[in-house]
Amino acid sequence: MSEAVRDFYESIARNRDVTSSVRALGGLRPGVLDAASFRILEVDRIFDTVNGCHTRAGQATLYHSLAYPSVSAEAIRCKHEALRELESNASLRERLRQFVTAAAIREQPFYELLFGSFMGFLGATPNKMEYEGYGYAAYKRGTRFMLELAGDARHLPTPESPYLAARVEAIRGYEATAAHAWMRGPVYLTERGLKLGREKRRYLPAIRFRPSLFKPLLLGAAALGYFMLTNPWLAAYIATPANPVLMVALLPLLAFYVPAVGGFDRDSFIYPLRDRFREAEETRNTLGALGAIDELLAFHQYSSGFGSAMVLPRILNAGHHRLALKQVRNPVLAKSNPAYVANDIDLGAARLGFVTGPNSGGKTAFCKTLAQVQLLAQIGCYVPAADAEMAVADRIYYQTPETGSLADLEGRFGTELQRTKEIFLATTPRSFVILDEMAEGTTYEEKLTISHAILNGFRRIGNTTILITHNHELVERFRKHRIGLYRQVNFSHEAPTYRLIEGISKVSHADRVARKLGFAREDIEHYLTARGY
Repeated sequence: MSEAVRDFYESIARNRDVTSSVRALGGLRPGVLDAASFRILEVDRIFDTVNGCHTRAGQATLYHSLAYPSVSAEAIRCKHEALRELESNASLRERLRQFVTAAAIREQPFYELLFGSFMGFLGATPNKMEYEGYGYAAYKRGTRFMLELAGDARHLPTPESPYLAARVEAIRGYEATAAHAWMRGPVYLTERGLKLGREKRRYLPAIRFRPSLFKPLLLGAAALGYFMLTNPWLAAYIATPANPVLMVALLPLLAFYVPAVGGFDRDSFIYPLRDRFREAEETRNTLGALGAIDELLAFHQYSSGFGSAMVLPRILNAGHHRLALKQVRNPVLAKSNPAYVANDIDLGAARLGFVTGPNSGGKTAFCKTLAQVQLLAQIGCYVPAADAEMAVADRIYYQTPETGSLADLEGRFGTELQRTKEIFLATTPRSFVILDEMAEGTTYEEKLTISHAILNGFRRIGNTTILITHNHELVERFRKHRIGLYRQVNFSHEAPTYRLIEGISKVSHADRVARKLGFAREDIEHYLTARGY
């Protein structure tokens, strides 16, 4: 389990809300997606759409998968094999669903134990991981969660797929770990530190940890000493526990006893033990295994509830990126929307693709669909298509027009060109790049020249590159040399059908959009006349 997943657990313990916890993770480390592409592809919305996880561990695993998709074709195929077993074995699927549902009910106290601060009975700070008390409740409920999780896993059937079987076995195996032994106890504090009962020598003095303020022997000894020292005549009342005089006399003792014993247990036992649990690799592996099972169940739920065709894509072993999709739909917008228009594309032999057409025709939505489908495929999930075949992308880049900041002396053109340069230098033959327009903010002739040079550069690298553009003259330059795949958005009676057809669009529809907004040439004339100009 990575640091990002651990951060997510800590954030959940603090916020108790998945959405805010996801947002709290912040920036991305280098991987398949850079931060700009992550934002443009709306990965948070994909997470919200796919997330059917019951446990916080599952939600953390799913989000981490989306932020850092796999680049291993074999690892993706292993997930696919596990999903096929869940599809065909309803009994196994139901047993695992019951298992993760039970875990979801019990897991929150464990995160509070791992990351919380226990403030005694003087109060806690709102909205922080500070809790009233000395941590006894969190310790008992948190450790019970892990102990029962491993115990419940013993009763699960053993899956046939290696991926699922390994995750179930990882949870079962927690019972044989040192962390499990420390949770089960008994634990003693000796002069040499904390020891398990099996490690402690019998003749050595030690304090046994009991996660409760009520310690009969200690309380009785303290009370007896207190009474004998201060009021010898009260000793006669000791044999009568219900005596009201005794109860009143105990109050000063309790005022000292509670913070002394609670603080001692918290600092000497609860904090040191929870640090062991938190840092133990076996604990992380067990939570990761629980999250992986829950993630697979969420994938199955996403597929069965999508409302149109879903498939597990064929993952190719290829030195260059490839992508072929039939009847593909958007993973977010098409869910529970049977009217969503599907399209086909095959970027196998063609390394360079062009999508042209007027605004509002669906160009950007289609290209976002391709990138989002590639992302879902690389986390091992189903994709919304009738058929899908693709190679793993080592990088997925999506560039959209940027507005230059006041501090950028090169303006919009320089801002976009810098982004394009960064993508170009990081791209390999296995990358997937989508460019939504290019070289904006300069003259038409310069735009044509620099765009042609950049696209030729990507083509020589050998990755898959798609350009969304209104610049049909640029596209014609490539078609003249029979380079690329050409698709245009289709309109019928000036209304978009959202279907992509072969060809290059030379239609603008700018006047149609202007009329729709009430700002066409005749509208402008009307406004001027009405205002007396």
